[in-house]
Formats: sequence, structure tokens, C-alpha cells
Amino acid sequence: MLMPKRTKWRKQQKGRNRGKAFRGNKIEFGDIAIKATEAGRIDSRQIEAARITMTRKISRSGKTWIRVFPHKPLTAKPLETRMGKGKGSVEKWVMNIKPGRIIFEMAGVEETLAREALMLAIHKMPFKCKIITAKDSNELY
Repeated sequence: MLMPKRTKWRKQQKGRNRGKAFRGNKIEFGDIAIKATEAGRIDSRQIEAARITMTRKISRSGKTWIRVFPHKPLTAKPLETRMGKGKGSVEKWVMNIKPGRIIFEMAGVEETLAREALMLAIHKMPFKCKIITAKDSNELY
């Protein structure tokens, strides 16, 4: 599972996830990609599940790039615990995703097979996404 090697602080506040992605919104490496069309949070487990389904579908031919990394810790208190006594422990690592963000890229695979693999990965995402190609990558959202 993806997580940072070390962080300056162990716990963070939630923050807000507003606006559109102005970084990471164009295809940089591959020919075809998954782009988020709505805001949300992606978990390290969801990234891993999508990566596994894509690589299985293309039978490890071609190359895939993961363009997201979960830097933000999410905490949770144990079930049936009374209020107070501080913030809970870190449960998982997430990344806030804004609309327009590229999540996965793929190259070196036939386009129909790549679309099938990316569609399987989209089903693992907790927000709406679409498949784009490098030729229509300059369309922002």
C-alpha cells in the first residue's frame, strides 16, 4: 500500500476540497488516461485495487503510471468510544482529488484493450471519471 516514508506531523486536519485541478490535469507520459470529473478522496487501497485490475487486464504488457499519491493521513477513533480524550489514530492515507486530475496513464497497449482496462479501474474509483486520450488531453474538464 502507498504511504509516505516519513512526515513532519503525524496527524492533519481535514481541510476543504474545492476548485479545479490546475496541476496534473494533462497527459504527460502515456497515450490514454483516467481523468476525474468530480471532487473526492482516493484511498491507498483504492489506488492499489485499480492498479492490480489494470495490470491483470493488459497481462503486464505496456506501461502504466500512477499520477496520484496519498499524502494525507485520515484518523478515526475506535467504535463505542466516548467523546473527548483527543484525536484518534491514523487509519488510512488519502489524497484529495479535484475535477480534472489525471489519476492513471497507460502506453504501449492497443487502444481497445487499454480502454477496457481503464474502465475496470474506473469502477474502483469513489468518484466519477472519464477516459481521455493524448490527442484530446488539452481539453481541461
